Amino acid sequence: MRVVSLLPSATELLCAAGGGALLVGRSHECDFPADLAHVPVLTRARTHAGSSAAIDAEVSASLAGGAGLYELDERQLAELAPDVILTQSLCDVCSIDLRTVERVAAGLPRRPLIVNLDPKSVFDVFDDLLRVGEAAGCGEAAERAMVALRARYWSAVDFVNPYVPGPEVLFLEWADPPFCGGHWTPALIEAAGARHALNAAGAKSRRITPEEILESAAERVVICPCGFDLGRTRLEHGLLTRTRWWPLLPAVLEAKPGAIALVDGNQMFNRPGPRLVDAFEWLVGWINGREELVPEGFPVEYPAVGSD
Repeated sequence: MRVVSLLPSATELLCAAGGGALLVGRSHECDFPADLAHVPVLTRARTHAGSSAAIDAEVSASLAGGAGLYELDERQLAELAPDVILTQSLCDVCSIDLRTVERVAAGLPRRPLIVNLDPKSVFDVFDDLLRVGEAAGCGEAAERAMVALRARYWSAVDFVNPYVPGPEVLFLEWADPPFCGGHWTPALIEAAGARHALNAAGAKSRRITPEEILESAAERVVICPCGFDLGRTRLEHGLLTRTRWWPLLPAVLEAKPGAIALVDGNQMFNRPGPRLVDAFEWLVGWINGREELVPEGFPVEYPAVGSD
């Protein structure tokens, strides 16, 4: 079995199912587990690094013009002759679009199975683990891995008091312009015992105005920009502290230690893979004061209020 993954979360699902050795090609963003670094890279981004605002403008212009944000090495993909291609239709901003993958796959001498992932919740992610494992011939191992992840999820839920209203959480997936969390994130926040008024479970992440942010009166803030590591997230936090609305947030005004969290979104909440359970365990521990739930090495920092 020869598998190509064009999506970081799909690569992690494949490895969780015991199929890492089957991977013959990957996207440029597939960086976990680290021992897959030798696998050929088949994609690259057309956008350029810059400020959050510049990246957002470039992405918006590309999408409006009908141009994809990523390029696929079609020749190398053909040479790899995959049996299975793992991809997604969830978000054209996150990885190469499904239409391009289907077009290229249709022209291969032996047409591969395309596994399209489109999760809206953590339970969809559990189902995707089974789908990926089945496609790669690792069905039994995938089922064991899924059962273990579900057990960890429900064990974390046991620490949530459903009768006590939790804090309002502002979950920022982008800083400039601000976007609130979507897809699986609102449901995870609610399952962890908090509230997320700015978006509904399963809805796409969306751009939000300063007025909406202030109206939500968030008592906790998670800064978790999509695709950024913890170092870049620190810079985004600095940008946010200089906005006119930041000092007016209850999370800032009350100055409670740990009320603001910087998280490596590239590795955690932004990827609908096995480590979404790590992110949920941290979320439950953070909201409910149960530090023992936080996974070892979880990439998070709690800046002092007013720091940049």
